[in-house]
Amino acid sequence: MSAESPVGAPRAPSPDPFAQVRTRGYIGLLVMAAVLGVPISAGAYGFLALVDALQDWTYTDLPEVLGLQGTPSWWPLPLLAMAGLLVGVIIRYLPGTAGHKPAEGLSTAGAPEARELPGIFLAAVATLGLGAVLGPEAPLIMLGSGVAVWAVRLLKPGTPPQGKAVLGAAGSFAAVSTLLGSPITGAFLLMEMSGIAGPMLGIVLVPGLLAAGIGSLVFIGLDSWTGLGTFSLALQDVPHANAPSGAEFGWALVIGLAAALVGTGIRRLALLLQARVERHLVPATVLMGLAVAGLAIAYAEGSGKAATEVLYSGQSALGPLLANSAHYTVGTLTLLVAFKGLAYCVSLSAFRGGPIFPAMFLGAAGGMALSHLPGLQLTPAFAMGIGAMSVAMLKLPLTSVLLATLLLGTQGLTVMPLVIVAVVVAYVVTLRLSPVPAGGPGTGAPKHTTTS
Repeated sequence: MSAESPVGAPRAPSPDPFAQVRTRGYIGLLVMAAVLGVPISAGAYGFLALVDALQDWTYTDLPEVLGLQGTPSWWPLPLLAMAGLLVGVIIRYLPGTAGHKPAEGLSTAGAPEARELPGIFLAAVATLGLGAVLGPEAPLIMLGSGVAVWAVRLLKPGTPPQGKAVLGAAGSFAAVSTLLGSPITGAFLLMEMSGIAGPMLGIVLVPGLLAAGIGSLVFIGLDSWTGLGTFSLALQDVPHANAPSGAEFGWALVIGLAAALVGTGIRRLALLLQARVERHLVPATVLMGLAVAGLAIAYAEGSGKAATEVLYSGQSALGPLLANSAHYTVGTLTLLVAFKGLAYCVSLSAFRGGPIFPAMFLGAAGGMALSHLPGLQLTPAFAMGIGAMSVAMLKLPLTSVLLATLLLGTQGLTVMPLVIVAVVVAYVVTLRLSPVPAGGPGTGAPKHTTTS
């Protein structure tokens, strides 16, 4: 006991962690979050519409413009070569790194500088629009936070750093407000990414939720006004799922273990390739683009299905995959998982985008393949695959459960216990397979580790 605090002396009151919420400044933050939520979510909708239009134009319309009969089987080669060239040049010559490196997971760094935003936008459009196997969530998170902080500096230059950080987070919430199917799923994603906990959770989460809610309304309004349709993650006509059986709980263990092994393999190979790509950035990124195209062509030739099933993030392909499950044999689904998994790995190593949607698609296809085996229904297998692969790649268990269950609507409540088991198994095994950080808790002295 120190001399300054003798026994029996009254203790100074603890600081009130919620004092900031009671200030007028916090009300101002809420108003600013609501105001910023409208243009940021509208911009996110426009970004997704642009990517969707670019995918259709480059893969379907452009061959016809050039006088070709349909889309030739070799068409992914020039598309992905151009994507690699553009992304490599953008990373090499524009400020920043054109966004975070997806092989290293979703970024938990602060908002990017304003001068980095053009590179993030252009690299994401080239990656997503020309066929690399990554999703839009990571660029939208960075663009949303960067635009929000830039706007605050422009409109209220005296805003303290903590206020800028809160509004930057709100910008990210608005940008992904309904991309993942629900504002709540987006909120959990950003909360788990940032590691926010304790009293600060509520202080940061409330403006973010407000911005996300307003963003959802903007998305709904633009869906109706523009006629472009929805860009939110959603499934229609999900097959009925019976109550979970004992055999399905056993399958949850198998799916969780398999997803952890596959996800760890993809991540390690992507990091290995990334180190080699960065040595010769522009030519190596072009080569990675050609590799993705080659994998898509090989799948199309081997399965008789479209090469686009391997290309792109898989976000819009989840619904058709489930709806047309009867048209996929176990062999075709196995080829799809193998070729899209490799294309995903290559894309992670060189391009710019998010890791969520390809992981979900791989898990869904793998679960569907296993549903042909005894004791496993289609819908639980689909959901468990999504949840287990998501957590294997993201290491975000709560978000992974929500992604797999909210996506299925009312059937999600039925399969949730199975999804939880699969996610927990995949999460624990993934952490066991991950290298321990040098000098981390319980590791003693720092160690130098190598990966093979």
